[in-house]
Amino acid sequence: MTSTPSKQRVLSGMRPTGQLHLGHYHGALKNWVRLQSEMECFFFVADWHALTTHYEHREVVEKSVYEMVIDWLAAGLDPEQCTLFLQSRIPEHAELFTLLAMGTPLGWLERVPTYKDQQAKLKDKDLSTYGFLGYPLLQAADILIYKAHFVPVGEDQASHIELTREAARRFNHLYGREVNFDELVAASLNKLGKDSAKRLEKSRKKFQETGDAAALEGAMGFVQTHAELSEAEKERLQGWFKGTGRSVLVEPQALLTEASRLPGLDGDKMSKSYGNTIAIREERNSVEQKIKRMPTDPARIKVSDPGNPDACPVWQFHKVYSNADTCAWVRDGCSKASFGCLTCKQPLIDAVLTEQAPMLARAQPYVDNPQRVRDIMHAGTDRARQVARETMADVRDAMGLNY
Repeated sequence: MTSTPSKQRVLSGMRPTGQLHLGHYHGALKNWVRLQSEMECFFFVADWHALTTHYEHREVVEKSVYEMVIDWLAAGLDPEQCTLFLQSRIPEHAELFTLLAMGTPLGWLERVPTYKDQQAKLKDKDLSTYGFLGYPLLQAADILIYKAHFVPVGEDQASHIELTREAARRFNHLYGREVNFDELVAASLNKLGKDSAKRLEKSRKKFQETGDAAALEGAMGFVQTHAELSEAEKERLQGWFKGTGRSVLVEPQALLTEASRLPGLDGDKMSKSYGNTIAIREERNSVEQKIKRMPTDPARIKVSDPGNPDACPVWQFHKVYSNADTCAWVRDGCSKASFGCLTCKQPLIDAVLTEQAPMLARAQPYVDNPQRVRDIMHAGTDRARQVARETMADVRDAMGLNY
């Protein structure tokens, strides 16, 4: 039985499709860096997921893996505080994906919003493959195999987490009830003593009849702190209380954390395919030139023309990078035509370069010695695989595959 982690566990990953940009940093990485000191974090390179859309161009994936990890380290991820690993080096992910697929209704996968959306957007790729249809379930396996409590996502990814929860719920319903479940529960209740067992029975009846959340919270708090119960018994009593059997797989929660939305240089979504990005490790001169060439309010043709910051992509950058005083200066000066657009852009250039300076310093030792990156990923993958193996032992046992 997998031991319960001392901290709540977080799991997230990224596809290796090229060098990361500042949109990745403000949208996800900055949050990962914060979480690594608060929770037990597992962050993985989703190289199998990259193949769902780039299966004909494997060189893109291979070339991008370690460059992306250097960007992670540059952003501030610390392998002493979190576990970094490669998805494809842990075959247990594929095993759990296969076993979950046996009981997952096809309709669940077809209704994932991004399934048809991506097919419409990526018409230049043949996405009529089982891998593309099934990738949300592989994503579920990635999460469930680490018994993650939380997955940091944006609102657009919340449907994937709900599918993961449904997959865990269905698996626990199908396989969570042990053959001698009632006898095992009775033995665990006996350890509590007659009075405590009666109170727990009363709370259970109340919860199952009325859905009383306070009854559930109080009972589970008592069970989790009882010194006589093993972790397996606590888990079993929780399933008995809820009427679901033993929870072999943990239902994760979406961690909808605040992320700064940094648009592209043209005001559209920042994306390499749109050519509107600033890389995390972009050279200084390139950053300066890109920001200086950013389009501004199209109605402001001359310096003397008043502008509208809300119609200007530069203003969106200011909302991420500038403090309240600078933002007030920009809005006032633009709307009154007190200065030109290059003057408005200079604080942004300074802010971006200041943000990048420590990233470049953190990245340089890994650029100079790429073997250090490989060593970090090798050690992290070993740690992650141990956890994955423990979960799969539970899964095989529940499914009767431990013969």
